[in-house]
Amino acid sequence: MKVILQQDVKGQGKKGQLVDVSDGYARNFLLPKKLAVTATTDNINTMKQQEKSRKAQKDAEKAEAQAIAQTLEGLVVKLAAKAGGGGRLFGAITSKEISEGLAAQHGISIAKTKLVLDEHIKSCGTYQVKCKLGHEVSGTVNVVVSEEK
Repeated sequence: MKVILQQDVKGQGKKGQLVDVSDGYARNFLLPKKLAVTATTDNINTMKQQEKSRKAQKDAEKAEAQAIAQTLEGLVVKLAAKAGGGGRLFGAITSKEISEGLAAQHGISIAKTKLVLDEHIKSCGTYQVKCKLGHEVSGTVNVVVSEEK
């Protein structure tokens, strides 16, 4: 019997797949637990439409991520922090502060979890922070840390 899976089923397939299972397994397990629906022409058409819309949404998200990566290319985020002798900071610059700086200075909102700091920023200077935007798209944010006066 051919069924369309409504959820991931271990050993059978992922959500949205059309699989061929034994009649008893479908009637006694998959259909009563609403893990699958029978593969009628209406259900197959619905599955194809959902797959098209999912693909279109994924493409739109990827295009948006690439657009954000291009806008980040030339931007510089300037942050000021309290510092001691030799330009050493009291504390460190975090990804949250960089994210807030991007939003305040350039109007671009990027979650702090998407910013990747190789090591903590603990001194004044210029740094490049990698930004993972999703869909295998990444950008670079230039951060300038100066001493607060």
